[in-house]
Amino acid sequence: MTDIAAPPIRRLSTGEFIALMGMMFATIAFSIDAMLPALPDIAAELTPGDITYAQLVITSFVLGLGLGTFMSGPISDVVGRKPVILGGAVLYIVGAALAWSAPTMEMLVAARILQGLGASGPRVVSMAVIRDLYSGREMAKIVSFAMLIFTVFPAVAPLIGHWIIEAFDWRAIFLAFLVFSGISVTWFSVRQAETLPAPLRRPLNFAAIWDGTKEALGLRQMQLSILVQSMIFGLLFGTISSIQQIFDLTYGQGAQFHWFFFAIAVLAAPAAPMNGRLVTRLGMRPLIRRALWAQVALSGLIVTVLASAAFGEAEFWLYFVWTVSVFALMGFTIGNLNALALEPLGHIAGLAASLMGGLATVAGAVLGALAGQFYNGTALPLALAVLILSFIAAVIMRYMPREKL
Repeated sequence: MTDIAAPPIRRLSTGEFIALMGMMFATIAFSIDAMLPALPDIAAELTPGDITYAQLVITSFVLGLGLGTFMSGPISDVVGRKPVILGGAVLYIVGAALAWSAPTMEMLVAARILQGLGASGPRVVSMAVIRDLYSGREMAKIVSFAMLIFTVFPAVAPLIGHWIIEAFDWRAIFLAFLVFSGISVTWFSVRQAETLPAPLRRPLNFAAIWDGTKEALGLRQMQLSILVQSMIFGLLFGTISSIQQIFDLTYGQGAQFHWFFFAIAVLAAPAAPMNGRLVTRLGMRPLIRRALWAQVALSGLIVTVLASAAFGEAEFWLYFVWTVSVFALMGFTIGNLNALALEPLGHIAGLAASLMGGLATVAGAVLGALAGQFYNGTALPLALAVLILSFIAAVIMRYMPREKL
């Protein structure tokens, strides 16, 4: 099916559009990572009998996000992009307000699920908005630069959360979420025109959604993109789930963890704009393949270092550098993979983005959780998991169809 001709849509300047999309993407990172410093205080106040229940503040948000991911894209194909982003923001803000006042852990978890459902709008529909306006390598370039903002936020979010707790208390973090969402959605609603005009919207019926699902999942580059993204998300989530324990218990750097995490994210951030500059010259597929094989080589090297246990104090710094490479891998792959998969699916970009994002995120979360469970006091199990997953992803990329120039 070919794209239906659309009337011209007023575009923002490239710089403003990238900043706006980056802020939309950053909603997820801010909502998760800013909560990390608050978990001990939440446990002490709401679940003193079992402090592990406080982790539900994170997983419940991801649950809501995953559920919402499957719905927000298809709905946006029917009613337009702006109503879904605005509606999602309302859910997110209501969830933040309920979480701020939650008297029990059960209420807090329910509020976080609602927040996750609301956050799925910016996550998925923003990608569809980009596809509405751009395609191919230009889309990959826009996503790469927007991902720079997304990459920086995991670095600063725990610091922001820590500073808010010191100045106020853990509940004030939810007020920060409310303010952040209010600013981003106001900016979007005032400045960004609707990118899916009424003539291009799809009818709301199960047959159309089923046909779109079959079309999207029947496309070879969509299938392979989901598989490769699943591997990449798996190794990234595994790294994130293990990183605090490794810094603290393995290397005795727990007190400085937030600053090390900040440094890792900042050092990895240039990968996204570098990809944005290289992709128009080298192409999406070659960049993804090179990044994955480079990760295979680096992970093989760190596995050798960790297995030998012969590097003493230098081992920590080698692990640190390798972790930067794992985070940088996102900048050279995810935007390109999204652009490759969505290139022929502009007419169902919302549905396609939902399917891709939902399936890859869920699969990556499972793989990452499994990788994290093998922690044995060293970084070796994580390094082996990253080596295996990056190798599988690199092999799959050999079968990715070439992009349209």
